[in-house]
Amino acid sequence: MRMQRRSCLAAGVLLAAGVRGVPAAADGIDGRWLASAGPPDNRASIGLALERGPDGTLQARYTIDLVNFYGVPLPPLQADGEGRWTLKQYGVAIERTANGLRVTGLADEPLLMGRVDALPQAPQRPLPPAGPEPAWQLRLGGAIYAPAAVQGHRVYVGNADGVMAAVDARSGTLAWTFAAGRAIHGEATVTDEAVFFACDNGWLYRLDRASGKEAWRHDLGDARVPRVPPNPFVFDYDHAGPRPVLHDGVLYIGAGDGGFHAVNADSGRPRWRFAAAGKVRGSAAVLGDGVVFGTRDGVVHGLDRASGRERWQFKTGGPVVSTPAVAGERLIVGDRGSRLNALLPGRAEPVWSQPWWGSWIESSAVVHGDTGYIGSGDLFLVSAFDVATGRHHWRTFVGGWVLQRPLVTERWVYASLSGARRRAAHFLPQQSGLAKLDRRDGRIVWQWRAPAASPGAFLFGQVAAPAAVAGRIVLGGVDGTLLAFDDPPG
Repeated sequence: MRMQRRSCLAAGVLLAAGVRGVPAAADGIDGRWLASAGPPDNRASIGLALERGPDGTLQARYTIDLVNFYGVPLPPLQADGEGRWTLKQYGVAIERTANGLRVTGLADEPLLMGRVDALPQAPQRPLPPAGPEPAWQLRLGGAIYAPAAVQGHRVYVGNADGVMAAVDARSGTLAWTFAAGRAIHGEATVTDEAVFFACDNGWLYRLDRASGKEAWRHDLGDARVPRVPPNPFVFDYDHAGPRPVLHDGVLYIGAGDGGFHAVNADSGRPRWRFAAAGKVRGSAAVLGDGVVFGTRDGVVHGLDRASGRERWQFKTGGPVVSTPAVAGERLIVGDRGSRLNALLPGRAEPVWSQPWWGSWIESSAVVHGDTGYIGSGDLFLVSAFDVATGRHHWRTFVGGWVLQRPLVTERWVYASLSGARRRAAHFLPQQSGLAKLDRRDGRIVWQWRAPAASPGAFLFGQVAAPAAVAGRIVLGGVDGTLLAFDDPPG
């Protein structure tokens, strides 16, 4: 079973009713079982609690400590012969052996589980030092999913109301706004003269940077493609958007219909279009004379920049919504199949691959020298890893989702934190806000904790990646507020 499907299972999308335990049956499977798996720097404890319901059905609760799931109820197991049970819809198989339980489908490798008296419980972690209060706050309206783009002392950010705003980072005052009319989920690209961004109305825009006036628009052709941001009833979140990547006077950007476009930055005229099969929600990366991007059907495409001809592709284990990070000749790419991979263009197998234990990888990696930095969703971690081997230097628990790339400076790492309301009995409560970490060892220097979300909110906190500008850290929240913190990055 793919890690993506395990994530659905572990997240409790299908919840079974609680049942009372009864005395163990003759097959001896009732009780608590535990195994560990993974490399030494990325090891998880995976447990099952098995009980008989009043009608004799075998009920299971699932624990995986690294993903912060504790006792998540699963659908009843189906008998599959003597001493064997399955969850066929998820590809999970359990077999009673003389040495314990042999379980497949809960991890990339088969697990041999042994009996234990108790399964891991949610740890009690002390709160990190409190961070500074915002230097200013500006309410822009709709949810802000996109990172702020920086040019000079201004930031440029779009929101779910379809408004692109230019804001003076020194004072928090608006310089201008441009109403595109539909949600803006992707980061802008800003030059001395222009602001480029894509909107869910299907248009790629060029605005005058000083005035916000429209210079041209180019039709990307995806105006009718649906999008559902994080929602308690729709599991396939779709909140990311691509940034137009400018290189040698050409903009490279994907669209929701699978089109990938090369557009002249001066005129808005098309150079070429490549048709991919899946939505393109992440940004592209330029690698030499090529351009690389991922799709939500789980393919990384490598194209020739001049012609748009495909040179190679790599099939991942799940949808790609992040941006490939260039590390020399390698590309660091995460996916919703819960793996972080290092790829060489044209090579069929990854150079290395790290499991993310059922947690989607939404964050893009940031490469600084020979080290990569990345956030994670249900792992609640910010990680530093060796780009040559994938081995982790450090991993720091920050208490919330890190859905976009961290901000990495010479000394610090900043990560935006968000969360969602889920069953407290099975999932750790999530923190939201902004965390500052020491780049050398991952120590949390401070963590600003956002005010409590409104009672009806599902997603809350800061999804957008932080940006450094004018001695401040600027980031937006899903409540529509743009925040600035006085913390000159070193």
